[in-house]
Amino acid sequence: MFKSADKTPKFYTPGEALQKIAAFCAYQERTHKEVEAKLRSYGLDEDEAGEIIIRLSREKLLDEVRFAQAFVRGHVNQKKWGRRRILQDLKQKGLSEFCIKAGLKEVDGDVYYQNLLDLLAKKDRQEKESHPHKRRQKISVFLTGKGYEQDLIKMALDEFGKVPGADDE
Repeated sequence: MFKSADKTPKFYTPGEALQKIAAFCAYQERTHKEVEAKLRSYGLDEDEAGEIIIRLSREKLLDEVRFAQAFVRGHVNQKKWGRRRILQDLKQKGLSEFCIKAGLKEVDGDVYYQNLLDLLAKKDRQEKESHPHKRRQKISVFLTGKGYEQDLIKMALDEFGKVPGADDE
Protein backbone atom coordinates (compact mmCIF):
# COMPACT_ATOMS: atom_id res chain seq x y z
CA MET A 1 0.00 0.00 0.00
CA PHE A 2 1.12 3.53 -0.76
CA LYS A 3 1.08 6.23 1.88
CA SER A 4 -0.86 9.34 1.03
CA ALA A 5 1.33 12.24 -0.09
CA ASP A 6 -0.95 14.83 1.52
CA LYS A 7 -0.71 13.27 4.96
CA THR A 8 -2.46 15.43 7.53
CA PRO A 9 -0.27 16.24 10.52
CA LYS A 10 -0.98 14.30 13.69
CA PHE A 11 -1.66 16.33 16.78
CA TYR A 12 -0.55 15.18 20.20
CA THR A 13 -1.45 15.99 23.77
CA PRO A 14 1.36 17.61 25.78
CA GLY A 15 2.01 14.25 27.49
CA GLU A 16 2.28 12.36 24.20
CA ALA A 17 4.37 15.13 22.69
CA LEU A 18 6.78 14.99 25.66
CA GLN A 19 7.39 11.27 25.08
CA LYS A 20 7.93 11.72 21.33
CA ILE A 21 10.19 14.74 21.71
CA ALA A 22 12.23 13.05 24.46
CA ALA A 23 13.01 10.25 22.01
CA PHE A 24 13.78 12.88 19.33
CA CYS A 25 16.30 14.55 21.69
CA ALA A 26 17.80 11.27 22.88
CA TYR A 27 18.58 10.24 19.29
CA GLN A 28 20.98 13.17 18.72
CA GLU A 29 21.77 16.60 20.14
CA ARG A 30 19.19 19.26 19.22
CA THR A 31 18.77 23.02 19.55
CA HIS A 32 15.85 24.68 21.33
CA LYS A 33 14.80 26.10 17.96
CA GLU A 34 14.61 22.61 16.37
CA VAL A 35 12.69 21.18 19.31
CA GLU A 36 10.24 24.07 19.40
CA ALA A 37 9.56 23.73 15.66
CA LYS A 38 8.92 20.00 16.10
CA LEU A 39 6.61 20.59 19.06
CA ARG A 40 4.70 23.22 17.11
CA SER A 41 4.28 20.72 14.26
CA TYR A 42 2.65 18.42 16.85
CA GLY A 43 -0.03 21.06 17.34
CA LEU A 44 1.20 22.46 20.67
CA ASP A 45 0.97 26.16 21.38
CA GLU A 46 3.91 28.34 22.41
CA ASP A 47 3.32 27.97 26.16
CA GLU A 48 3.01 24.18 26.04
CA ALA A 49 6.11 23.92 23.86
CA GLY A 50 8.00 26.23 26.23
CA GLU A 51 7.09 24.14 29.28
CA ILE A 52 8.27 20.95 27.55
CA ILE A 53 11.54 22.60 26.50
CA ILE A 54 12.18 23.72 30.10
CA ARG A 55 11.50 20.20 31.33
CA LEU A 56 13.80 18.64 28.72
CA SER A 57 16.55 21.11 29.68
CA ARG A 58 16.14 20.30 33.38
CA GLU A 59 16.34 16.59 32.62
CA LYS A 60 19.48 17.20 30.53
CA LEU A 61 17.90 15.84 27.35
CA LEU A 62 18.27 19.25 25.73
CA ASP A 63 21.49 21.20 26.20
CA GLU A 64 22.62 23.80 23.64
CA VAL A 65 26.20 23.94 24.94
CA ARG A 66 26.47 20.18 24.47
CA PHE A 67 24.88 20.58 21.00
CA ALA A 68 27.44 23.23 20.03
CA GLN A 69 30.34 21.10 21.27
CA ALA A 70 29.15 18.03 19.38
CA PHE A 71 28.45 20.10 16.25
CA VAL A 72 31.93 21.63 16.29
CA ARG A 73 33.69 18.30 16.91
CA GLY A 74 31.74 16.63 14.12
CA HIS A 75 32.24 19.38 11.57
CA VAL A 76 35.96 19.79 12.30
CA ASN A 77 36.71 16.06 12.38
CA GLN A 78 34.35 14.76 9.69
CA LYS A 79 33.64 17.59 7.27
CA LYS A 80 36.91 19.44 7.96
CA TRP A 81 35.15 22.80 8.17
CA GLY A 82 36.91 25.94 9.34
CA ARG A 83 35.92 28.06 12.35
CA ARG A 84 34.28 30.80 10.26
CA ARG A 85 31.87 28.41 8.54
CA ILE A 86 31.06 26.62 11.81
CA LEU A 87 30.45 29.96 13.54
CA GLN A 88 28.10 31.03 10.74
CA ASP A 89 26.16 27.77 10.93
CA LEU A 90 25.80 27.91 14.73
CA LYS A 91 24.53 31.50 14.53
CA GLN A 92 22.04 30.44 11.87
CA LYS A 93 20.77 27.74 14.22
CA GLY A 94 19.97 30.44 16.77
CA LEU A 95 22.56 29.56 19.43
CA SER A 96 23.73 32.16 21.93
CA GLU A 97 27.24 33.64 21.85
CA PHE A 98 27.97 31.74 25.09
CA CYS A 99 27.06 28.38 23.51
CA ILE A 100 29.00 29.18 20.35
CA LYS A 101 32.14 30.12 22.30
CA ALA A 102 31.84 26.95 24.40
CA GLY A 103 31.50 24.90 21.22
CA LEU A 104 34.47 26.52 19.48
CA LYS A 105 36.68 25.62 22.47
CA GLU A 106 36.40 22.03 21.20
CA VAL A 107 38.66 22.86 18.24
CA ASP A 108 42.10 21.29 18.68
CA GLY A 109 44.54 23.69 16.97
CA ASP A 110 46.87 20.94 15.74
CA VAL A 111 44.06 18.85 14.25
CA TYR A 112 42.51 22.00 12.76
CA TYR A 113 45.72 23.03 10.99
CA GLN A 114 46.36 19.47 9.80
CA ASN A 115 42.84 19.41 8.33
CA LEU A 116 43.68 22.62 6.46
CA LEU A 117 46.90 21.08 5.09
CA ASP A 118 45.06 17.88 4.10
CA LEU A 119 42.37 19.85 2.24
CA LEU A 120 45.04 21.97 0.56
CA ALA A 121 46.94 18.89 -0.63
CA LYS A 122 43.75 17.22 -1.88
CA LYS A 123 42.60 20.35 -3.74
CA ASP A 124 46.10 20.77 -5.19
CA ARG A 125 45.97 17.24 -6.63
CA GLN A 126 42.55 17.93 -8.20
CA GLU A 127 43.23 21.46 -9.49
CA LYS A 128 43.71 21.63 -13.24
CA GLU A 129 44.87 25.26 -13.41
CA SER A 130 48.56 25.35 -14.36
CA HIS A 131 49.27 29.07 -13.93
CA PRO A 132 50.85 29.30 -10.44
CA HIS A 133 49.15 32.50 -9.28
CA LYS A 134 45.70 31.49 -10.54
CA ARG A 135 46.20 28.02 -9.06
CA ARG A 136 47.10 29.48 -5.65
CA GLN A 137 44.10 31.82 -5.83
CA LYS A 138 41.70 28.99 -6.70
CA ILE A 139 42.96 26.86 -3.82
CA SER A 140 42.71 29.85 -1.48
CA VAL A 141 39.10 30.51 -2.54
CA PHE A 142 38.24 26.85 -1.93
CA LEU A 143 39.75 26.92 1.58
CA THR A 144 37.98 30.21 2.35
CA GLY A 145 34.70 28.55 1.35
CA LYS A 146 35.44 25.78 3.83
CA GLY A 147 35.61 28.47 6.52
CA TYR A 148 39.32 28.77 7.19
CA GLU A 149 40.91 32.08 8.17
CA GLN A 150 42.99 33.98 5.57
CA ASP A 151 46.14 34.14 7.71
CA LEU A 152 46.10 30.35 8.21
CA ILE A 153 45.45 29.75 4.51
CA LYS A 154 48.42 31.95 3.57
CA MET A 155 50.64 30.19 6.12
CA ALA A 156 49.54 26.75 4.85
CA LEU A 157 50.09 27.72 1.20
CA ASP A 158 53.56 29.04 2.03
CA GLU A 159 54.38 25.92 4.05
CA PHE A 160 53.08 23.70 1.25
CA GLY A 161 55.94 24.95 -0.87
CA LYS A 162 54.18 27.71 -2.74
CA VAL A 163 52.01 24.98 -4.29
CA PRO A 164 53.72 22.62 -6.75
CA GLY A 165 53.78 24.12 -10.19
CA ALA A 166 54.77 27.55 -8.87
CA ASP A 167 58.40 26.97 -9.94
CA ASP A 168 57.31 26.45 -13.56
CA GLU A 169 57.16 30.20 -14.31
